[in-house]
Amino acid sequence: MLRATTYPKGTPALLRTPYNDQVQFRTTDLAFRRGEMSADVISELMEVWALDKQKYDANTPFMGPEDLYETIDSTALGDAPWKYLSYTVWYRDPEVVASNILNNPELDGLFDPAPYVEVDRDGKRCWSDFMSASFGWKHALHVPREPHASARRAHRSGATPFIFLAIPKSDHKYDNDPAFRTFKRQLYHASFAAVLSSLKPGMTTPLVRHCPNGHFRRVIWEFGPFIADYPEQGWCTKYVCNLASPCRRTTLDGGPGDPRSHELTEQMIQALDGDPKQLWENYGINTDVIPFTSDFPRANIHEMMSPDLLHQIIKGTFKDHLVEWVGEYIYLTYEKPEADCIMDKIDRRIAAIPVFSGLRRFKDGRQFKQWTGDDSKALMKIYLVAIKDLVPHEIVSTLSAFLNFCYLVRHRDFDEATLEAIENAVSIYHQRREIFIQTHVCDSISLPRQHSMTHYAPDIKNFGALYGVCSSITESHHITAVKRPWHRSNRFEALGRMLLTNQHVDKLAALHVDFVERALPDKLPDPNKEPDEEADDGAHVQETVVLARTREHLYPRPAAELGAHIGVPNLPDLISAYIDDLPEPYVDDAMSIDSNISLNSIPISVFHSAITTFYALSNFSGICGMKREVIRCTPSWRKCGPCHDCAFVVENENKPGFTGMSVVRIRLFLSFEVNGETQPYALVEWFKKVGRSPDAETAIIVHLDSMLRAAHLIPVFGPDPIPFDLRYIHSLDAFRAFHVNKYIDRHANDLLS
Repeated sequence: MLRATTYPKGTPALLRTPYNDQVQFRTTDLAFRRGEMSADVISELMEVWALDKQKYDANTPFMGPEDLYETIDSTALGDAPWKYLSYTVWYRDPEVVASNILNNPELDGLFDPAPYVEVDRDGKRCWSDFMSASFGWKHALHVPREPHASARRAHRSGATPFIFLAIPKSDHKYDNDPAFRTFKRQLYHASFAAVLSSLKPGMTTPLVRHCPNGHFRRVIWEFGPFIADYPEQGWCTKYVCNLASPCRRTTLDGGPGDPRSHELTEQMIQALDGDPKQLWENYGINTDVIPFTSDFPRANIHEMMSPDLLHQIIKGTFKDHLVEWVGEYIYLTYEKPEADCIMDKIDRRIAAIPVFSGLRRFKDGRQFKQWTGDDSKALMKIYLVAIKDLVPHEIVSTLSAFLNFCYLVRHRDFDEATLEAIENAVSIYHQRREIFIQTHVCDSISLPRQHSMTHYAPDIKNFGALYGVCSSITESHHITAVKRPWHRSNRFEALGRMLLTNQHVDKLAALHVDFVERALPDKLPDPNKEPDEEADDGAHVQETVVLARTREHLYPRPAAELGAHIGVPNLPDLISAYIDDLPEPYVDDAMSIDSNISLNSIPISVFHSAITTFYALSNFSGICGMKREVIRCTPSWRKCGPCHDCAFVVENENKPGFTGMSVVRIRLFLSFEVNGETQPYALVEWFKKVGRSPDAETAIIVHLDSMLRAAHLIPVFGPDPIPFDLRYIHSLDAFRAFHVNKYIDRHANDLLS
């Protein structure tokens, strides 16, 4: 929680800023950062505002867009100007960027300034964030012996773009030219070495910097994990891609090879007299490239290479390998017309998957070209059921083993048992994936991306939980740092304008934090708040489900009329049965004796959604592990038809996992008064755990306190083809049996495992 500083009366409202008053800052923040208005729109806004100000002989906050931009430019807080090298590499001084991050009071208490060891009750080692892992300990032992000197996701400006690398272009005839490829690698490393050079003095001599807690402390800069995709890892480590990992060339999974280091590379170069041919062909060493870390203290690019869940596992192993192999198996096994029919079945199954909060919809199955990381993540959650009964059981079990590995490595906290489970999951997957060799889909599976799975358990010990070193962080920043500024520019040589937009946004965000810290002005919108965001940065609290703030006004209020309106004529009986089952303190005798009379006098409020907040340790959760999702029950969702979500209801808190729960389908959210107190409820249809569809005869009223979170059901499709006119909104009504999807997210996976 931020501590606001109250200033004496008479203190200028916006001290140390170029803004004359709160109106100027709020206008700037709304127009530039939140509204992302173009210069033309800002100009028109000021003109309209001026028409009104003329009545009072007053001026608008700004004369026009240029005046507004100049005001932002003169803001000192959060300023890290963009510069460029002779080859037009745009960058911001990383020392200034890092100091600005340290100067952010919102990060107070959200990261550990020094490494630590975490143990459980039995004294066994645990791993969570980066500072609890071995990498930080190893490097802390080698920092200068002066006085002692996490928010793991990109929370609150904790991750900031600082460099736009040049992309050398040439004629097509030089695309595969060895000299040109070498030049691109050299430019890559030279750019990083030049830009990061400002950090070098602070890597050996402590610097005094203002920290989030308001104190000035000595800090030492240190390079942490380097997040790179598989080909880029080869560029960075000076080795040919197939030899970039510390394993044997012919069989990557056959056992570890010798670890790489700068010292070993230099020794091999000297031993072979720098013969580039021998070094390249026998050891995969490119003598023309010097890694950018070579000139920095305590920086070894070989040990800095972190795993990458997104590109190695999700997009690489799952999307590019397993999904493609399933398709290749089908076409190898069947004639093309029949294979096409099976692939169409898979696509129609994927398109018929019921909706779920935050789940991407594939309206045409997999038939689109531009796959993003989010698309691959969404397909992982539903693909297993889509191929069931259409391919051999061995292939389905292979994907199941792979998904189990994926959800294990996406934990936020690890102990020795979890790491052992990860290693076992890798072993099981390796055994089962042999089906693709046996069916001649591939000759061998010595693939770098799949091989990376064997390194995840030791990498967790080295770097901590992997969601904090995943390229999803950089991909999410690509939207805010590149895509949005591009759309706000005039598209003509837009890079300079885009970089200036980034700089302006950072300044406004820094000012916002500064004003909140000093309790000026009274109230500002949260700059980190995104609409429909899943993460909740609030403190760890007990699970809650709350109704929407506003009731729906088109429903009748009396129980009998409401039941007739929604097609549940026995609604009064259901409410009466619920009230009769309440313990004595919650209901008076008059209500239980003559429930029909009392119910007609009780106004019932109807709601179309509820918000559930629960503790879920995953990369989509907030800083304290809290996640928020919407449960809907609306007759018209996005103008497509009715949407009645499913949810987990707790029946017995003493039973672990799913054994103490059931799945229900929400027909209606409602609230009414019981014994002078308004309580939230839900009209639900109960699913039986033997695969039956929801039964209208099992409709009951449940209190929202018994509801845990939303559940995702996927139909058991069976052998019959799905009708072409079946839409996803009808799937829960059209099928008789369902799978409870444990792969929809980490929390559901823990509940159902």
